[in-house]
Formats: sequence, structure tokens, C-alpha cells
Amino acid sequence: MMYTILARFLDFQRAPMSADDIDCLRYIEDGAMVVENGRIVAIGDRSEVIQKGEIIDHRPYLIMAGFIDLHLHMPQMQVIGSYAAQLLDWLNDHTFPVESQFSDPLHAKRIANELMDTLLRHGTTTSVAYCTSHPESVNAYFEAAQQRGMSVIGGKVMMDRGAPEALLDTSERSYEESKMLIEKWHGVDRVYYAITPRFAITSTPEQMEAAQALARENPQCYIQTHIDENRAEIDYTMSLYSKHADYMGVYEDYGLLGPKTLLGHCIHMNDREIAVMIESQSVAVHCPTSNLFLGSGLFDWFGLKNKGACVGLATDIGGGTSYSMMRTMDEAYKIQQLRGERLNPLLNFYTSTKGNAEAIGLEADIGDLRIGSSADFIVLDMGATPEMALRAERVENLQDELFLLQTMGDDRSIKETYVAGSKMKSVI
Repeated sequence: MMYTILARFLDFQRAPMSADDIDCLRYIEDGAMVVENGRIVAIGDRSEVIQKGEIIDHRPYLIMAGFIDLHLHMPQMQVIGSYAAQLLDWLNDHTFPVESQFSDPLHAKRIANELMDTLLRHGTTTSVAYCTSHPESVNAYFEAAQQRGMSVIGGKVMMDRGAPEALLDTSERSYEESKMLIEKWHGVDRVYYAITPRFAITSTPEQMEAAQALARENPQCYIQTHIDENRAEIDYTMSLYSKHADYMGVYEDYGLLGPKTLLGHCIHMNDREIAVMIESQSVAVHCPTSNLFLGSGLFDWFGLKNKGACVGLATDIGGGTSYSMMRTMDEAYKIQQLRGERLNPLLNFYTSTKGNAEAIGLEADIGDLRIGSSADFIVLDMGATPEMALRAERVENLQDELFLLQTMGDDRSIKETYVAGSKMKSVI
């Protein structure tokens, strides 16, 4: 299948250095993009691109690469907005009971399909997800992505303590089931496996050793876990792992850090932890709506970036309160305002596309609109609601448009979502 899209196009060549750093991006005011067999084969000024196949006219809308969400929980769709105190109460009172249902393949399939369709409505074309301890949940997640041609990362959570019996595995079973799932799924089509010890609280030392063995035997896989999200969580972790230097020291000592490690939250980090994270090239994943909703704290984006850390952005559904990466960007901006910093819209949109792709090492395939990359892209409308349209009358430049989208945009601002060249939102 081949077609040509007419629109305005924007992607990033590198991270922006400031709000005025337009040299970091490519913007085509009157452009054309040719897509063939799910990949971008030409892009440029409309007058210079040879148009082929069907013509799809998305003018005057803006086309960007699809959003990439680096941290969410597939089984938590039905606990978003649950009233609770802070992290540990929220897990025990709401999350764990719901996750216990995912041993049922039909339930897992239903929720996985709902998740993928919801993400696509919000313009997210790649997700990195925690499933439950049940292999059925992982199979459902990957199958739902595979049916839609999506590039995703996910894994079975390893947890052998600190949760209801229906959610617990053992160190041996978590190793065997994870190994089986890696062999079945990693690198098949566009899906990738993440070895997933949920967090140190729910894994015994024996299970951490099992995770270490999996990581050593499968260096091609990702690793994902949580760290330094909540003060009570940190204290509890250190009561269980008192021989380690700090929370980061647990993952460090079990060999779970590296360029393919995604560390959720990273709010309350000491200097040693930050240094270890940077040295190991592990990724700090910021989850702003969750951090605010659960009262966890204010992420130090610029403090970490200025020291050399790789910072990603994510919704953290269902502790997070929106599936939209634009709503997520808005809350990230507000958190930095509270810290006395300015998170400009170029950096926010870069992080949610190319930056997140670089964080997971998939920048050759997703995250921008380069020739040869997968045709995963979204069509953005800054006037999607009457209120936005009124504000859009005073938009003067690209930065204004992006800031309007991140401040007021949501799924209504996504006119269409394409995955591997196929329209997705309009057919859901």
C-alpha cells in the first residue's frame, strides 16, 4: 500500500537546548510524505516530493511522530482515580485486588484490547507496560499490540511477597515463566520483553537473584522497575534490604542497572544513587500525573538532566490520571514551575517522541519522521475544541502551538493516529 499525505510536518533532530532552539527540529510548513508498506519513503516540501498513490489531505493540521509512553500498568485501567492515601495504601486497597483477576485469559484479553485502543485514541503508538504476575496478562498485552501492528515493550511482574496470595509467584516460577515469555515474544514482529521485578518490596533476595540471572542470560531484553517514589516506600525497602547502601544499591548489587533499564519515578534520590544511575546509563522515567495524584513528590527534571541523566516521560496508568501524553506534559510543566524551572514545549514534545525512543534504543524505527522509519505518526489539531480554537487565533509560532496543545489538548486534539502506515483511531 502506498499513499501521500499532505500536511505540516514536525520532528526533532536532537534535544532542544532552549525554548528558542529551532535548529533542533525540522518543520515543513507545506509538506508531503509518502508512505509505502508501513514505512516512510519520502518527506519534504510538497513542491519537491513526487506524490504517489492515494492523496490524503491533512492540511492544515500538524503531523508528528506518535507519542511513546515509557511506563504504565496494563491491568490498572479499572483503578484510575481510586481514592486512597499514598502509594502503599493505593496498592493494597485498590491495585492488588484488581490485578488478581488477570489469571483469567478472557479478562486479560478484554483489558489489553481496551488499553491499546485507548492509547491509540490519545495518539500513543508505543507503550512500555507492567503486566501482572500471570503469564496470561503478558500474552494478552502482546497479542493486542501485535494485532494492531504496534511496537511495544512489556513483561510479567515478578513478586513473591508483600501482596495477596493470588498475585504471588516464587523465585523459581517467576524465572521459568519469564524465560518462557522471553522465548515466545521478544523480537517477534514489533514487541520486546522487559524483565520486571515490580520493586524491591515485593521481591525476596532469592527472586532478585532470579531477575539477575534472567538479565545476565538475556542481555537483549529490557529491565523495568520502580525506585524512590515515596518516602514510606524507601523506608520499607531499606528495612528489607538493610545491607545495601540505599534503594539504588539493591538493583545495583543484583546487576539490574544498565542502558536498557527503565527506573520509574526517581523522585527522592540521594547523590550516590544519581551517580550510579548516570554511570550505568539507566533511564529515569518521570510520571508527573501519578506523582501529584499520590502525593509522592516533585521530580527534579533539570537537576538530573544537568548531571547527565537520561530522562523519559510516562503516564503511569493507573496511578497516573490520564492516558494522554499531552496531559502528562502539562503536569510535568507544572511540577517544574513549582520547582522554579521552566519546561519548554520543545523539550516536552521532543521527550515524548524522539527522546523516549532514544531512551529505549528504538530511535532508528520510531520517534521521528525520517525516511526508512516506521510510519507511526499522529495528526494534531490545535483548534480541536471551541476554547482551543479561540486561543489558537493568537498563536504566533510553532512553540505557541505546541504549548497550546500540551496545555489544553487531549484525545480530541488527535485527528488521526497511524501505526505502521495504517489509520487506527478512525477505525476503533
